[in-house]
Amino acid sequence: MELIILGATFFGFLVLGVPVAFAIGLSAICTIFYEGLPVAVIFQQMMSGMNIFSFLAIPFFVFSGELMLHGGVADKIVQLAKNLVGHIRGGLGMSNVVACTLFGGVSGSPVADVSAMGAVMIPMMKKEGFDTDYAVNVTTHASLVGALMPTSHNMIIYALAAGGKVSIGALIAAGLLPALVLMVCMLVAAYAVAVKRGYPAGKFPGWPAVFRSFAAALPGLLIVGIILSGILSGVFTATESAAVAVTYTILLTFFIYRTMTLPNFLGAAAKAVKTTGVVLLLIGVSTMFQYLMGLYEVADFAGEMMSRVSTQPWVIFLLINVILFVLGTFMDMAATILICTPIFLPIAMKAGMDPVQFGMLMLINCALGLNTPPVGTTQFVGCAIGGISVGAVMRTILPFYAALIAALMFVTYVPAFSLWLPRLLMGYKG
Repeated sequence: MELIILGATFFGFLVLGVPVAFAIGLSAICTIFYEGLPVAVIFQQMMSGMNIFSFLAIPFFVFSGELMLHGGVADKIVQLAKNLVGHIRGGLGMSNVVACTLFGGVSGSPVADVSAMGAVMIPMMKKEGFDTDYAVNVTTHASLVGALMPTSHNMIIYALAAGGKVSIGALIAAGLLPALVLMVCMLVAAYAVAVKRGYPAGKFPGWPAVFRSFAAALPGLLIVGIILSGILSGVFTATESAAVAVTYTILLTFFIYRTMTLPNFLGAAAKAVKTTGVVLLLIGVSTMFQYLMGLYEVADFAGEMMSRVSTQPWVIFLLINVILFVLGTFMDMAATILICTPIFLPIAMKAGMDPVQFGMLMLINCALGLNTPPVGTTQFVGCAIGGISVGAVMRTILPFYAALIAALMFVTYVPAFSLWLPRLLMGYKG
């Protein structure tokens, strides 16, 4: 009965339009009152969930991404991408994919990625004669790669939701190949749609222009190399790397590019504080939710239900993907990670999946949810920039969805995409 109350109140609050964080917290409170547990349990669980040293990485990674967004780094990355692939059929679409991938590496946030790249690329593509729905779909889908990059704070959230079963450093290394696979799939989709619609190719500016734009963008792109090399060499930990990222980004935008202004800096700080507050609230209330799920053995129950459907690992992995996708359509990325990881990670591990590989599966599924209504944060941002309705974009979304699902299947059923680099660079034994 308690489990029914927990689930019914949670989904009931979501249907009523209550924000996810409050829906999680209120459903946990209702269940605790029904169970007759002391009210102090609520605050104990919230504090224990937020009072973890590794969570220091979250505000720093968020702040670093906001500084990159407000510091003019996006323009240099766009120029590099345009010079590299702008001469291919549908060149601006291809440039958009590459630019989103590169900026995702320095921002670590799909929402920041679509905000920065969308503001530059969507108006540019519309001016050059590309359809608005194409420009928005390319931008919103390519921006999702930010969830897999070393600067992604969602990796930190997953590592802690996994209960210490996975190394943050291994996750950071593991995200690079899936990010590359996602970029390639998106390039194929963007090119296929461009050919079908007869979009023109741009002109190649020559290798000197490519090298000049690369030199201009390189300082911003170095943030990924600094984080990886610092962790692998032992100079700093994965948590400390977030503080290093902020320090480097401040030096870069203030003294190298000289594009950061005081109002933009204050705006980046304010946005980072707001985002961090939302994330920590989600972590706190999700800890209450996880406590109750553990108390009522939800993971065991879910595993038993799946085993009744099939005992084949590939079927179990497919079921997990479908469930995560459905949940991701109406839950925030952080909330989905925090609630679903304790349920599905033990099931996936029992079926033979490594926790690092499951982390990549989780992040791609949650990113896919960011581009799917009714939540669809990245899609709403992209549509607002493009001045087009969500319905119009959804009518032509299938090629881009297919690209994302193809990348998800590669990561789900080919462990090497997630595990090869952690084993090569860090000696990961998983």
